[in-house]
Amino acid sequence: MGQILEHKHLIVRAELNNPPQCAEAIQDWMKSLVDTIGMKILMGPYAVYSDMVGNRGLTAVTIIETSHIAMHVWDEVEPALMQLDVYTCSKLNIDDVFAALQEFDPHHVEYKYIDREHELTLIDKGVA
Repeated sequence: MGQILEHKHLIVRAELNNPPQCAEAIQDWMKSLVDTIGMKILMGPYAVYSDMVGNRGLTAVTIIETSHIAMHVWDEVEPALMQLDVYTCSKLNIDDVFAALQEFDPHHVEYKYIDREHELTLIDKGVA
């Protein structure tokens, strides 16, 4: 029998004082995050900057061996807004994710941490 997988989903909403705006830099940040949380990249990271009025900012995704990481940043609002999803079928130390976000000088960070194994069970929520 193979390894029993977990199904953990961290959803983060963060207001940022120093939002990322460079696609290459956010790709490097995602590579570092994947390494920090002990995961393995299968594809990506991919990032693109949208200059569409009202939707200006970065979108980045990385497919990891145990699922995915997706980030959207809107930098034309004040403060800038980041939505981040980290979904994994493995163990996840959410404090490592919050530590990585410090690079963007977060003003306010809210999160929900969900176990998706059988139902959508809330493990934790709060302000980081």
